[in-house]
Amino acid sequence: QFMVKGIKGPILAPFGGEVELSCQLSPPQSARHMEIRWFRNRYTQPIYLYKEGKDLYGETTSRYVERTELLKDAIGEGKVTLRIFNVSVDDDGQYHCFFRDGDFSEEDITEVKVTATSSDIQIFVHPPNTKGLIMECHSGGWFPQPQMEWRDSRGDILLPTSKSHSQDRDKLFNMKMTLLLRDAHSGNVACYLRNPLTGQEERTSIVLA
Repeated sequence: QFMVKGIKGPILAPFGGEVELSCQLSPPQSARHMEIRWFRNRYTQPIYLYKEGKDLYGETTSRYVERTELLKDAIGEGKVTLRIFNVSVDDDGQYHCFFRDGDFSEEDITEVKVTATSSDIQIFVHPPNTKGLIMECHSGGWFPQPQMEWRDSRGDILLPTSKSHSQDRDKLFNMKMTLLLRDAHSGNVACYLRNPLTGQEERTSIVLA
C-alpha cells in the first residue's frame, strides 16, 4: 500500500525548452519492480512506460518517444522524474503519474502550463490623414494569449481602435493592435505586452514630435 505524490502545480514550461515532472511514493519504497506509467488523457496511450525493469518505448505515444526520458537515480526510494524536451504548445495540460505493484495501483496528476514571451514588438505609423494618426503594433511568438495595451508618456492607458490575434503553425499567438490619435499628440506612445502566466512584460515605444 502506498500513495503517489506529484508536484503541486501548475508547473511553467518554457516553449522550446524542457520541463521536469517528479513524483514520489509515500511511504518511500523501491519502485524498481513496479510498473510506472506517465499518460495524458488516456491510460492506454502512455507518454512513458517503465515495466519489469525496462523502458518500453514501443508502447509510447509517437510524438513523445524522442522527447522524453525517465530519471531513475532515486527509484530505490520510489522517486522518478519525467523530463520532456523541446516543449510545444500541445504539451500544455495534465499529466498522470501512475504506479502499479501487483494488483495495487495509485496515481497523481500534475498540471503543466506552457509559456512563451517575445521581445519582437514593432510599431508602424501610417501617414496622417483627416481622421488623425493611425499606429499599429505587431508582436508574435506568445503563449498563452498576452495582455496588450497602448500607454502614453505618463503611463496612462490609451484605448485601442482595434485588437486582433492569430495563431501560427506552432500555435503561438501573433498579436495586432491599432490606435487612432485624433488630436495633436506629442511625447512617447508605448505598446505593452504581458504574459498573464509569468507576469513578464515587454514594450517598445515611439516618440511623436
